[in-house]
Amino acid sequence: MTRTLGQGQKISLVAAAIAIWVGLGGQPLRAATVTVGTCVTGGIHFATIQAAVNGVSAGSTIQVCPGNYPEQVVINKNLTLKGIESGGAYNPVLVIPSPAGFVANTSSLTSGAPLAAQIVVESPATDVEISYLAVDGSGNNLNGGCSDPRLIGIFFQNASGTINYVVARNQAQNTANFGCAGSAGLGIFVQSAGPSTPADVTIRNSTVYGYQKNGITANEMGTTVRVRGNSVVGAGPVVIAQNGIQVGFGATGIVENNTVADDVFNGDPAAGTGSGILIYDSGDTSIRGNSVAFTQTGISIATDGNQSDNNNTMINNQVVNTQLGDGIDLCSNGNTVIANSVFSSSRSGIHLDGSCSSTSTGNNNTVSRNVVNDACAGILLGSGTGNTFPSANTYANVANTTLAGDTCTPVIVPDVLQKSQVSSPRHGSSPVRP
Repeated sequence: MTRTLGQGQKISLVAAAIAIWVGLGGQPLRAATVTVGTCVTGGIHFATIQAAVNGVSAGSTIQVCPGNYPEQVVINKNLTLKGIESGGAYNPVLVIPSPAGFVANTSSLTSGAPLAAQIVVESPATDVEISYLAVDGSGNNLNGGCSDPRLIGIFFQNASGTINYVVARNQAQNTANFGCAGSAGLGIFVQSAGPSTPADVTIRNSTVYGYQKNGITANEMGTTVRVRGNSVVGAGPVVIAQNGIQVGFGATGIVENNTVADDVFNGDPAAGTGSGILIYDSGDTSIRGNSVAFTQTGISIATDGNQSDNNNTMINNQVVNTQLGDGIDLCSNGNTVIANSVFSSSRSGIHLDGSCSSTSTGNNNTVSRNVVNDACAGILLGSGTGNTFPSANTYANVANTTLAGDTCTPVIVPDVLQKSQVSSPRHGSSPVRP
């Protein structure tokens, strides 16, 4: 005799099968859309984001309901992780895990130092999208000592994907040890071990603030980033030399149409300077259409001589109100700087800088059609050679249109900075290499 199950019995059996699968830790589900939380009726639900990541197959979509999620998440497969709207709210937030707090869940590829990432995406993942959610490091348990894990909001390591409409905030450790840059927090970090294990990440439409060292950082050869349309705001003035966006140590990419502000170092100027955008020991990077305001140095392309730093282009950026630094600092060689605007730079508008490296810098740069209004010098010429000026630059309200050497008298001395810094600024930026 054959028995036919009713619709209600079918649903019960499906639910029981799912419960058994979750309880036994069975094989991941086939690619599907699942939900973390209970804001969606029907379908498959998980209580935590990490359980959902573990429970789905590559190619799945994980929807995250509004609410706080006290966990650190490790992703090692291709998937989409996105917040969803429910009840008029659109705000899933990863917060400090309870009761243990943040713990090291990965390590740096360069130093081996422990890292505590709120979300870490790692090899073999090559296509991970993270969108419409926030990571918040508030109230963390990390003391900020030099041996403590560095707190990171979102970390792509030897992995690729997209970060879109996210917030990374308050990745800052105990301010009692704020001077230890070796453990200071990072908002978003992309790192590769080399071209054979590339990290290729697009970061767009996102907000980063409350970081301790850098807002967005991309380091090492094999790393490519497209940083577009983000808001990155520092905590300055502070005693760690912050950088809003850093592309360094052989990484490359595009930094375009971002708003960067408030990266100001209030410590010993011999220890370095903060920059709104810093390209360090890297080449073939395009810096276009960004707005940088109230930073110590606006945009800096610098090298220590260890890697190629040529062929960076800087076009149509606007820099406003630098604080004891240059508007645009070229402490490197072979760059193209065209049609940028620098308003109210406390030192020069554009500096062909030979002062911040043991190797020869400030050479073979092309500087054309830029506008400088209110600075001690329109262009500070340094001592380099081979620099060209194909079309006229425009200067207004400058003490010198062009000036030889690497120093000029500041025209702006912000009240928030100590007067003792004015006489001995250092023109080198302070990159981070975890």
